[in-house]
Amino acid sequence: MNLFYKLSILMGVVVVTSNYLVQFPVHYFGLSEILTYGAFTYPITFLITDLANRAYGKLVARKVVYFGFIIGILLTIFFSTNFTDIISIRIAIGSGIAFFISQNLDVQVFDRLRKKQWFIAPLVSSSLGSVTDTFLFFSIAFYATGTPWVTLALGDLAVKLSITLAMLIPFRLLLNKIKDLTEESVPKVKL
Repeated sequence: MNLFYKLSILMGVVVVTSNYLVQFPVHYFGLSEILTYGAFTYPITFLITDLANRAYGKLVARKVVYFGFIIGILLTIFFSTNFTDIISIRIAIGSGIAFFISQNLDVQVFDRLRKKQWFIAPLVSSSLGSVTDTFLFFSIAFYATGTPWVTLALGDLAVKLSITLAMLIPFRLLLNKIKDLTEESVPKVKL
C-alpha cells in the first residue's frame, strides 16, 4: 500500500476518533467546561495533510483530505452518530464542514509557505487550520444547546495549538522517511 492510501486511511481514522472523543469533556482539574478529549487527537489531521503536501504537493494533499473526509464522514455516521440525539447529528455536520474548510485552508497556506524554512509551513498552516476548524465546529455543533461551546472551543484551541507545536517533531522526523517513500513509488527512468 503506498503512502497516499496510508495517509488517507489514517486521516479517516483520526477524524472519526476525534468526532467520538469530542463528545466527552475532560473531567479532571476542573476542565469539564473548557476541554474535550477530541482536542488531543484532531491536530494529527493537520500533520497528515502537511506530510502529504510536502511529499506530493497540494493537489495530492487535497485528494488525501477528500479521501479522509469521505472515510471520516462515513465512519462517523455509522459508528458515532446517534440519530436520536440532535447534538450527535450536529457534531457530524459541524465536523464535516469544519474539517473540509480548515483542511483545504491548511493545504493552500502550506503550499504558499513551502519554500520557507521547514517549520514555517506546517506551523502556520496548522495553526490557521486549527483556529478555523475549532470555531466552525464548536459553533455548528453546540451553539444554542446549553453547552458552554465558547469556553470549550477556547480550551480545545489552546490544546490544539500546543499539539501543533509538538507535531513539528514528528513532521521533521518523517520528512526524510517521506522522501524515501515517495522516491520509491516514482519509477526510475534510464536515459
